[in-house]
Amino acid sequence: MYHHIKKLMFTVRVGSPEPRFGNMLLEQFGGANGELAAAMQYSVQGINCENIPCKDLLMDIGTEELSHLEIIGTLARMHLKPMKKDAEAAEHDPLIAIAGGGGVALCNSMGNSWTADYLKVTGELDVDLRSNIAAEARAKIVYERLIDFCDDRGTKEALQFLMTREITHMRAFTQALESLGKAPFSIGKIPPTPGIVDQYYNDSTGEGDLGEKDTTGPWNDNDFITVVEAPALKEFQAVKATPTSGETTLDKNGSKSTGSKSSKQPGRKK
Repeated sequence: MYHHIKKLMFTVRVGSPEPRFGNMLLEQFGGANGELAAAMQYSVQGINCENIPCKDLLMDIGTEELSHLEIIGTLARMHLKPMKKDAEAAEHDPLIAIAGGGGVALCNSMGNSWTADYLKVTGELDVDLRSNIAAEARAKIVYERLIDFCDDRGTKEALQFLMTREITHMRAFTQALESLGKAPFSIGKIPPTPGIVDQYYNDSTGEGDLGEKDTTGPWNDNDFITVVEAPALKEFQAVKATPTSGETTLDKNGSKSTGSKSSKQPGRKK
C-alpha cells in the first residue's frame, strides 16, 4: 500500500539551471544504476522474500528509493526547464525538449528507455543482497561524478544527500547478508567440485612485446591454491566435475584419466 505525501524527502533548490547537467541527471532517473531501477529491484525482491525481517528491509528501502526518484526527477526537471522555451538550451537534448516538453522521461542520459532488464532478481536472498550491495556502490559512484560536474550549491546539497543514503543502504544490506549466517562463498545448495574450486588458471601470459609480466596476489599465492599455467596452451582439460565423484582428475596433456583424491593436480603449488 502506498500513499504519496506532497513533500520531498529532501528540499531541492536550484540557483542556476543548466540543461546540459539536467541531461546528466537523467542517468539517475531512468538509467541502469538509477533510482527507479533500485526501487523496482528491491520491491520485487521483497515481494518474493520469505524471510520476514529481510522482506521488511527490502520493502523499506525499495519505498525510500521511490522518494529518491522524486528528488532526482524534480532536480532534473528544474535543470531542464530552460528547454521549454530556449532553442539554444534545447540543443543539449532535443529528444527531451521536443518529445518530452523539457521535462523528465524514463530514459537515461543518452535517451535510451528504461528497461526491467536492469533489475537483478534471482529469488535467492543472499545472492540478491549481494546484487543490492553492488547496486548501491555503483549508484554512489555515479552521484560522486555528478557532484564533480556541478557548480550549483543547492544541486550539490541534494546530490550529497542522495549519495549518502547509498552508503546507508549498502550497510543495511551487508548487515542483512551477515545475519543469514552463511559462509561467504556458500552459494545455493550444490557444492563446488573439490580440486577444481581451488585451482587458479593463469590464462593471461606473456612478457615484453607479447604482454605484461605475470603478478601474484592472495588469489593465486596461498597454501590452498594450485596454479595451472597457461591451461589452453597446454591443452589442459577437466575430466569430471560431479561433486560426489571426489577430487576431479585432470590431465595437462588433454587426455582423459581416472583417479582418486590422491591424484596430483598439474601446475605449480603456491
